[in-house]
Amino acid sequence: MHVVAIIQARMSSTRLPGKVLMPLAGRPVLAHVVERVRHCERVDDVVVATSTDASDDALEAWCREAGVACWRGSLHDVLDRYHQAAQAHRADAIVRITADCPALDPAIVDEVVDAFVAGGYDFCSLAGEFPDGLDCSVFAASAIARAHREARLPSEREHVGPYIENHPEWFKLGAVRKFTGLAHHRWTLDEPRDYEFLQAVFGRLYRDGAAPFGAADVLALLEREPQLTALNADITRNAGYLKSLQADKQQDHAQP
Repeated sequence: MHVVAIIQARMSSTRLPGKVLMPLAGRPVLAHVVERVRHCERVDDVVVATSTDASDDALEAWCREAGVACWRGSLHDVLDRYHQAAQAHRADAIVRITADCPALDPAIVDEVVDAFVAGGYDFCSLAGEFPDGLDCSVFAASAIARAHREARLPSEREHVGPYIENHPEWFKLGAVRKFTGLAHHRWTLDEPRDYEFLQAVFGRLYRDGAAPFGAADVLALLEREPQLTALNADITRNAGYLKSLQADKQQDHAQP
C-alpha cells in the first residue's frame, strides 16, 4: 500500500493571512509540518497541496526551494485538490494533514495509519476529546474518488472528509480514541493568539536537529505552565467547517 501524506496549505486564510509561512522557532510553520510528517514511519511520500491562485505562488516557491513535492489545484474545492494530488502521486491511501498544525505528533499519525490498515477501513481518524492541532485522517483513494464524483454540498467540497463520514452505509469508518478531557486544548494556528501560544510552546520545546517533541511533551509543559493554555482557550474550534455548514443551508434554501 502506497501511503501519501497530503498537506493542504494556502496563503489566503481570512483569520490569519499567510499563516503557513509565518516564522516559528526560526523556520516557516509549513517547514515544521513537513518535518514532522517526514518523521512518520508509515508514510511513504509527502505532498503539499495548494491552489492555483496567485496568492499561493509563494507556497510553490517554498516547496521548490525546500525539495518538497507540490500539487496545485482548486482554491475552494479542496476535495478535488486532494483527489487530483492523490492520482498524480499514485496513492492507495491518503493521510490528510493541514498546514496549520505544526505541533502534530508523528507517532499518533502512524497509529492512525496502522489502525486504518488493520481494520481495512475506507476512512480512519483520530477521534474523541483530543487537542485541536493533532488532527489526522486516513482515506482510501477509492473513497476519495467516490466522494469526488458524488459530493455536492459546500461542506463536502471545501473539506475532504464530510461526505465519507456522513455515509457509513457506503464506507467502512474507523476511529482511534487516545485522549479524553483534552478538547479544550488548542494547538493549531488560526488566530494571532494561537501564534502567541505556539511561539511559547516551540520556544520551550523545539530544538533544531532534534527529534520532534510529541503530544506528551506539550501536555507536560502545560501542566508546568498552565497559564499558557489560557492564551487561546476561548477560540471556537473548527470555525471553518462551521462556516461551510452555514453555506450548506444557504444552498438548500436556494434550491427551487
